[in-house]
Amino acid sequence: MKKLWSNLAEELVPYQPGEQTTNENIIKLNTNENPFPPSEHVINAIKTCNLESLSLYPDHDVTELKKELSNYHNVEKHNIFVGNGSDEILAFSWQAFWNPEDVIAFPEITYNFYKVYCDLYRVKSEMIPLTADFKINTAAILNDVKGIIFPNPNAPTGRFLPIIEIEEILKKHTNKVVIIDEAYIDFGGVSCIELINRYDNLLVIRTFSKSRSLAGLRIGYAVGDHHLIQALNTIRYSFNPYSVDYVGMKAAIASIQDDQTFRSNCQAIVEIRRATIQKLESLGCHVIPSMTNFILFSHPVLNGSIIYEKLKHKNILVRHFDTPKIQNYLRVSIGSETQMNAFISSLTELI
Repeated sequence: MKKLWSNLAEELVPYQPGEQTTNENIIKLNTNENPFPPSEHVINAIKTCNLESLSLYPDHDVTELKKELSNYHNVEKHNIFVGNGSDEILAFSWQAFWNPEDVIAFPEITYNFYKVYCDLYRVKSEMIPLTADFKINTAAILNDVKGIIFPNPNAPTGRFLPIIEIEEILKKHTNKVVIIDEAYIDFGGVSCIELINRYDNLLVIRTFSKSRSLAGLRIGYAVGDHHLIQALNTIRYSFNPYSVDYVGMKAAIASIQDDQTFRSNCQAIVEIRRATIQKLESLGCHVIPSMTNFILFSHPVLNGSIIYEKLKHKNILVRHFDTPKIQNYLRVSIGSETQMNAFISSLTELI
């Protein structure tokens, strides 16, 4: 067949999501989804949506949701950007803040999409090394990079960087955009949103997918200086001003309003995580300290890929990364108590 696609489409190595399945007998612990369903308040908000209005475009400014987020985080509405999941906001950030051939820094082990976006938008990357215990070595960030981005807590390691260290980065690199991806911040870390009024180069990106059980509706948002938000809006309105749908907006608003269920679910996940870490350690596993809804662990004898395959044979999906330094590790999402007990039981049999 005659080639009808671009060199870019041919050269790109796309992001590989965790394995999906329609088998209801599978215990799915590989994509960091929330084991708890959305709250009744959220479900009722969806059920009571004015479905006749679906014939109309949604509010392109996402006004109601911005108002809720503004009150929740105690920031101005012009400091908030809402998008179709945090991944869309990340993609917009690459276009808004960096030019082709610019060099940006992110950790050598981190969210795989960062490398994909660099390839897609022709931005170069400089790896920030991790220490022997998988902490981000912030002192190794080069001065001549054009931007810095990393998740906090980092993924897939689960390690959290204290705000004081993030503030040192912001002070040292005042002339470049620093993006903190807080997809997992609600599971034990402290957000650095409070720093946006002091540092105009800080952008914090959040998602409703993990802690708020809304991965299926694709809602994310960013908080930062209004000039950064304006740049994101320019990209959005040049791409798709209606990327946030009506139902998703209503569900997100209801989620913010039901803060009690949100906090209760997060605390439950933290407790299940703590119990799971104890059980893994009792089995002789090496566990990286986690402030997320997942755990990265290894076994001193059994290879990570072998454990992955054997667990899969037992209908339990976890995540294995064929990546230097962590190829012997597995990432397991925190599921319900029943799911994690089944995971530990199967792992115990293997070991």
